[in-house]
Amino acid sequence: MDSKIISNGILRAIGIILGVAVVLYFLYKIQSVIIYIVVAAVISLIGRPIVLFLRRKLKFKNTFAVITTMLLFVSLIIGLIGMFIPLIVDQGEKLSLLNIQELEGNIEDLYHQFTTYFELNSIDVEQSIKDSNLLSKLDFAVIPDFFNRLVSGLGSFSIGLFSVIFISFFLLKDSKLLEESMMSLVPSGNEKRSRRSWNTIKDLLSRYFVGLIFQILILFVIYTLVLLIFGIDNAVVIAFLCALLNLVPYVGPLVSGFLMLLLSMSSNLGESFSDVILPKTLYVMIGFIIAQLVDNFFSQPFIFSKSVKSHPLEIFLVIIIAGILFGIVGMIVAIPVYTAIKVILKEFLSDHKVVDKLTKDL
Repeated sequence: MDSKIISNGILRAIGIILGVAVVLYFLYKIQSVIIYIVVAAVISLIGRPIVLFLRRKLKFKNTFAVITTMLLFVSLIIGLIGMFIPLIVDQGEKLSLLNIQELEGNIEDLYHQFTTYFELNSIDVEQSIKDSNLLSKLDFAVIPDFFNRLVSGLGSFSIGLFSVIFISFFLLKDSKLLEESMMSLVPSGNEKRSRRSWNTIKDLLSRYFVGLIFQILILFVIYTLVLLIFGIDNAVVIAFLCALLNLVPYVGPLVSGFLMLLLSMSSNLGESFSDVILPKTLYVMIGFIIAQLVDNFFSQPFIFSKSVKSHPLEIFLVIIIAGILFGIVGMIVAIPVYTAIKVILKEFLSDHKVVDKLTKDL
């Protein structure tokens, strides 16, 4: 092998590395656009059953069916914004004008009532907390700052929302658009099997995402009823946030439980801990546990068995592994990605015993 061949090989390798680096850098710079496309693809999968229903049952033209579906989505989004934004803005204004010293005093009062009620005055832990001046070190100004930033971020959110709606419309209108883009990357000779895989993935993920909507809706209704019954302020907002957190498997319910506990207690600051705060919080948490039981023993098994057709233990292991490797994002996308991989393996490697065992229900 002469030096010319070696040098050409080195130059080719350097060129490939530089090309990959440029592509990765480009993808990094347009990550917001990629997120818009991914979200739009999810919305198109959710809207696909509606479009098919309008076309097949009500005999709508494709364009009119897509427009009707997008109007439903936009109406839902406007309804949610109309419901939540005024409450968030109002809360932000209140906290912006709030006397921070008064808030700190209320938190300290709640803490003292808590320790008195459970007779913790003689425990060294409390003395340690007092000696460390932990409460005095807490920066309560973070709370109004958070809400102010949340309100100021609505501008960029509106731009992203418009982009997602625009992309979703064309993905629904021309259902082959994304498919043809993916097929252009498939090697020659595999187009037929790739199209079958793509159609199966679309069907499974459409059912999965629609199932997730119903899962969140069930939790939202239960949470809202519980919080309204016990007179918790901003019950609808709290219920929506806690239900939405359930999208993160296993970790989400823990975070939403802590959030509901904290907001339920802070909703009654200034009231008697033993007579008002503790009883209300206990009742709310009992309602939260009931909602989680309904979700764990009804909603989730139904979604997994009817949509992605995977065993609960299989799903559990996949989510845990994805969480260890990729964190929270991995846990969220674990099931859709795993489902897509199973469909592709079934189509291309079905003669392998392990693949056949894993994909027998697909």
